[in-house]
Amino acid sequence: MNNRNRRSGRMTLVGVIAVLCLGLAPAQSAGAKLQAPLAEGERNTNGTVVRAKVHAKTLEGNLEGDSPDRDVSIYLPPGYKSDRQRRYPVLYMLHGFTETDLSYFGSGAATHIPTLADRTLQAGMSREMIIVTPNAMTVFGGSNYSSGATTGDWESFVAQELVSYIDARFRTIRRPEARGLAGHSMGGYGAMRIGMKHPDVFSALYILSSCCISPTSNIPDTPEEIAAFEAFTTRPGHYSQIPSSIRTAVAATASWAPNPKNPPLYYDSPFKNGEPQASVLARMTANRPLAMVDQYIGSLKKQDIAFDVGDQDTNIAANLTEFDRILNSYGVPHTFEVYSGNHTNRIPERFETKLLPFFSEHLMR
Repeated sequence: MNNRNRRSGRMTLVGVIAVLCLGLAPAQSAGAKLQAPLAEGERNTNGTVVRAKVHAKTLEGNLEGDSPDRDVSIYLPPGYKSDRQRRYPVLYMLHGFTETDLSYFGSGAATHIPTLADRTLQAGMSREMIIVTPNAMTVFGGSNYSSGATTGDWESFVAQELVSYIDARFRTIRRPEARGLAGHSMGGYGAMRIGMKHPDVFSALYILSSCCISPTSNIPDTPEEIAAFEAFTTRPGHYSQIPSSIRTAVAATASWAPNPKNPPLYYDSPFKNGEPQASVLARMTANRPLAMVDQYIGSLKKQDIAFDVGDQDTNIAANLTEFDRILNSYGVPHTFEVYSGNHTNRIPERFETKLLPFFSEHLMR
């Protein structure tokens, strides 16, 4: 299933670690808290973590009532502290459903980006890059990184506002060839959706076990599930009050079938009295990557692409196998791997041994 035609000339893997350092771009945000510079001669092999608050104009006025002020976690590699002239490529990593940026940066996180990034650098498996994860948690557990009146325009926030914020405040290489986009599960959907639509922003994509890409993803399919979905008609006081069996369906509907005239949930239901509503389902399908991919083949041919999934993640594996088939039919270079695992158990390992080396190879230095 490996179908990769390597694009040469972008870079080679480094086998040594750069000496440590400090320094920000001139317009450092007041919300980004940094450690003090290293003393002369001081050395360190760990990166620095910054947590900033980013105001998103594209999320203002969303009907869910989520704050447009978003926390963003940022990993600055060890070399950022000493060479004040050096600029870095940037990897944007999107988290999954019901998670936050701290799912990758918080204490105890299974996929702890700072630890994994430092370790791959020390092992010579990757090279230095900035890594950015925004907090995309919403009242319904996630926006699917999509665009609509109910959730707000998350697609534009990631592809435009967040990139502009990072470029203005940190020493980045401000070119698409130096930007990568990745994500797991809902974040994998976001990386696929946003990536294929914005090759002028992101040149490399790595998609981990992407959910939600087929027309039947996150749609109730039994009478009991449909009845539970239709019975959910009021806003929750807290997200945990949403029954787990319909959480993803509620979030998907809010993301892809918004209706500003239909309070209090502000979406159109894909079911009425137990019967499917074809027009609503069509609106939702239009947001599925398997339905939209043919429109963006030209974009995908410009990008470096890899995606993978565990063999026990049955439905997602089937959907990504279909995505692989479509890309093959158009001759789009990419790498696809089905490995032994489920939806989550090998993500830390994949991030460390596959994803970081992939971007180290393909992002401009």
